[in-house]
Formats: sequence, C-alpha cells, structure tokens
Amino acid sequence: MKSIYLFFTAFLALASCAFAFDPSPLQDFCVAINDTKTGVFVNGKFCKNPKLATPNDFFFSVKEGNTSNPLGSKVTPVTVNDILGLNTLGISLARIDFASRGLNPPHTHPRATEILIVLEGTLYVGFVTSNPENRLITKVLNKGDVFVFPIGLIHFQLNVGYGNAVAIAGLSSQNPGVITIANAVFGSNPKISSEVLTKAFQVDNNIVDNLQKQFWVDNY
Repeated sequence: MKSIYLFFTAFLALASCAFAFDPSPLQDFCVAINDTKTGVFVNGKFCKNPKLATPNDFFFSVKEGNTSNPLGSKVTPVTVNDILGLNTLGISLARIDFASRGLNPPHTHPRATEILIVLEGTLYVGFVTSNPENRLITKVLNKGDVFVFPIGLIHFQLNVGYGNAVAIAGLSSQNPGVITIANAVFGSNPKISSEVLTKAFQVDNNIVDNLQKQFWVDNY
C-alpha cells in the first residue's frame, strides 16, 4: 500500500511538471499559420499541412539592435511570432544589445526560464527570489559566461563594461511573454489608482503622480 501511495505521489508530481511549461509535441513539427480554414489549432496556433512546410518556416535573421533610447538597450525576441516553425517546440530566444551603461530593466517572463550567454562586454545581472525572502542573487558576467534566471522571477541586466555589450538569451517557451515592472506598475492603461500605489510603495501621492506621467520606454 505504501509503495502504491509513493508511486501515485510521484505520478502527480510528474504530471504537474508536465503541464507547467509548453506541452511536448506529438509530431516532428507544427508550423503555425494564420489561415484558420486550412489549419489545425495546436498550442495557441493553427498549423499548416507538414508536407507544405518550407525552409523559411524555420528561419529568421536577427539584426543588431538600435540602442538609441533612454535605457540604452534593445531586446530582439525570436518567438513563434517570428519563426512559425517554433510552434509546439517550447523554445525561443532573444538577442540583447547594450550601449555603454545600457540597462535591460527589471522584468519577468511569466511562461519561461531564461538562460543567458554574454557574447561581448561585461554585464551585471541578477534576479530576486519570491516572498518572503526577496533575496537578490547577482553576478558580473564576462564574454562566454552563462547565467540562468528561473521562471517568473524578476531579473535584470546592466552593462558595466567600457563599451557595448551583446548577449543571447534562450527561453523555455515558444511565447515566454515579458512584463517590465516599471512599465506595468506606473504605465498601465488605464492607470492603477494612486491610492493603491501610494500605500503599496509608502510614498507621497505627488511621487506616484509624477511617475505615472513619465513616458515608460519599451526596449522590445
């Protein structure tokens, strides 16, 4: 009886893990299409007939990002919206370009763990654990260094080198999503009540009003 209970517990644990991320595909690939009349709906996208797939369904060219913005960074995501062949494969990536002192501000990916490798430059990176500890875990990365940001946790990257920097991030979802904290809290549409924010941040109402009037840059 005890062994059956342990097996059942293990099975439930594995089942919960299986549904925590993008489902595993049951075919070689499922190239997404927008034509709902000739496709089959799988994992958020309609799929074309596999016999009609072409090399371009699995191809995308990533260019150097324009960092001429107040943040000094540019994220170029490559998700299922850019490579239709990523549909059901549970993976995507992003190129992140940094000007000198450029910042990819605190943000979170609600559907993916991120693994980042520095191609050029030096980055100060980190993430914050969940309540109640809210522990900050940071590291300075140089060319060739790799760092992991667990799914759902707030994280950031700052260029602390003397020149530009470039990094590539792999993400464990075809559509990881991104929530930039400052943009979401102070730049939401419609605005979050100032009463909510003044109590949450324990600051004066004028500070909240000023922050909500800012133009919050999207570096995506």
